[in-house]
Amino acid sequence: MTPLDDLAFFQRLARAGSLTATARELGLSLSAVSKRLQRLEARLGVSLAARTTRRLTLTAEGERYLMRGAGILDDLTELEETLGDRRTELSGPLRINATFGFGRRHVAPLLSAFCARHPGLEASLELTNFPLGLADQGVDIGIRVGEPPDSRLVARRILANRRVLCAAPRYAAEMPALDEPADLARHACLVLREIDSDYTVWRFVRRDASGEERAVKVTGPMASNDGEVIRRLACDGHGIALRSWWDVHEELAAGRLVELMPGWRGVRADFHAVYDRRRHVAQRVRAFIAYLEQEMPGRVSPLNVPKEARQGESPP
Repeated sequence: MTPLDDLAFFQRLARAGSLTATARELGLSLSAVSKRLQRLEARLGVSLAARTTRRLTLTAEGERYLMRGAGILDDLTELEETLGDRRTELSGPLRINATFGFGRRHVAPLLSAFCARHPGLEASLELTNFPLGLADQGVDIGIRVGEPPDSRLVARRILANRRVLCAAPRYAAEMPALDEPADLARHACLVLREIDSDYTVWRFVRRDASGEERAVKVTGPMASNDGEVIRRLACDGHGIALRSWWDVHEELAAGRLVELMPGWRGVRADFHAVYDRRRHVAQRVRAFIAYLEQEMPGRVSPLNVPKEARQGESPP
């Protein structure tokens, strides 16, 4: 085996997270994978990982070998992609992380279409409740709400989005007055419970030139940790939900939900594709981000911005 073969093997091993998963992916026996890792460590003269059959934990040397090795393999792949007839082909690993709801409904279909165009890719979409770290988890692209606070990450907006306060028409017809955020205290609010987040605090912006922001703590008799469940509860008339435009725009257009509190709107929550600026950005990563920028807006109707809010408002 060449050093490049060893680099590729270790990249796959680290992504799989265990000897057993690597053996399954490569179609090898567990002992064969274990012995290959041992030979690699013997050649380098360092321990790369502490392992059991179920879990792999990289050492400091393993982390360095993983990160530097990824850049070397990316450089090699890009070189090959630019040669001869391979200029328009994309190949190599592409690992993406997104949240469950948005990732399942929008990122997955686009990744499927993209890979159909580029069969040489080895794509992986990991859906999680909370974002994975890019560098330490070996993620090429993270799909995030809002621009990341980490200056080491580059963010490209792929979808304009905002929160929408909404309810079923029959709830809206019988509900108490709702003119400003403080009035939500008299309403049944459908709460999305997420770990380590202030899920009971809803934020709004006044729909006028002042742009006043206000936050209010809400409560309600029904809650869930899944956004799709909250949307369905709202459609069934159980109360008021604060959901993203991408999630409820079809229900609003069909009349299954109506937007509430006309003097206020939910805060912006645009989606971005983020990547690590410290690493060489492979052509396949750039190409998929460009594809998301091009195709994602066509999957969600444009933001419904009221006329009174358009004057002086920055474009999304």
